[in-house]
Amino acid sequence: MTRSLTIQLGLVAVIGAVLVMVLPQLIGIDRVLQLTLNFAFSILALSLAFIWGYAGIFSFGQAAFFGVGAYAYAAAAINFGESTWAIPMAIIVPVILAVLLGYFMFYARLTAIYVAVITLVVTLIIYKFMGQTAKPSYMIGNASLGGYNGIPAIPPLNVPGRPDLWAGPTEMFRIAGFALIAVYIGLRLLLVSRLGRVLVGMRENELRMELLGFDPRLLKVIAFAISAGIAGLGGILFANWNAFIDPHVFNLAFAAQPIIWVIIGGVGTLSGPILGTFILSTLSLELGTQKALDVNLVLGAIFTIFVLLVPQGIIPSIRTFLENRGIGTGARKEVPAHD
Repeated sequence: MTRSLTIQLGLVAVIGAVLVMVLPQLIGIDRVLQLTLNFAFSILALSLAFIWGYAGIFSFGQAAFFGVGAYAYAAAAINFGESTWAIPMAIIVPVILAVLLGYFMFYARLTAIYVAVITLVVTLIIYKFMGQTAKPSYMIGNASLGGYNGIPAIPPLNVPGRPDLWAGPTEMFRIAGFALIAVYIGLRLLLVSRLGRVLVGMRENELRMELLGFDPRLLKVIAFAISAGIAGLGGILFANWNAFIDPHVFNLAFAAQPIIWVIIGGVGTLSGPILGTFILSTLSLELGTQKALDVNLVLGAIFTIFVLLVPQGIIPSIRTFLENRGIGTGARKEVPAHD
């Protein structure tokens, strides 16, 4: 790890920690709740940013892993009565799903378009199945899946072993904020590691990496599993924020949102998808208060115009703009560690 990267990540950690600790004291509870949701969605966006931008795998299934993580957390927390063991289970379950799905896709050497289609189909199958689980027979221990009615009254995060000490809105804001910072820094470090550089090499030229002795199929499964675990973490935070989870996290509209966030922010970056998530989530909230407007129609128009005007995304476009004016031309171009 270079000195420059160490300084960058140190600044991210310090500035991020200060903002996470101070902001709840400066803004209203409604903004605290909105930002907490943005943090959870940003983690979901990062899971796709990693798998798509750096491993070269376009996945429509990140929403599925997000939803499975949320459901796994809800079921485990209800059965255990607290969150200590529910958290690791909610990360492990999406990872297992990703390993199984990834094994069949990547070892079959499916092309990118088929991977995208299969991940979308699996997401919609889960959506359809979860909607049919309203009968009392669909139970996981004491947790009823509830069909389209979902699982209500999900136990909140608590101090390990102390279900009576649970996180309120301010604590959840800080937990979600620190989780986002940790995921961002963790991915930056992963991408400068040997595994990260091999993944980027595979994205650029899979055949060359195979000739060098690497197994692209195994690498893709590993990357897919990592992205699923990250999405599952976002699902945990979402389930806590909402205290409720239902099958709509698996529907087509939600499955498409992370893709839009990443495209707006910039594929091949990590900070871009976070920015894209915050912009579009905030717009959705503000437009939702306007009864005369169709939120989806307006957001669709904004997305179309944005893609036409800024096809690279926000962060790559800003970088290109600065480089064309001789600002920062001595810096390295977009590589895994510099984002």
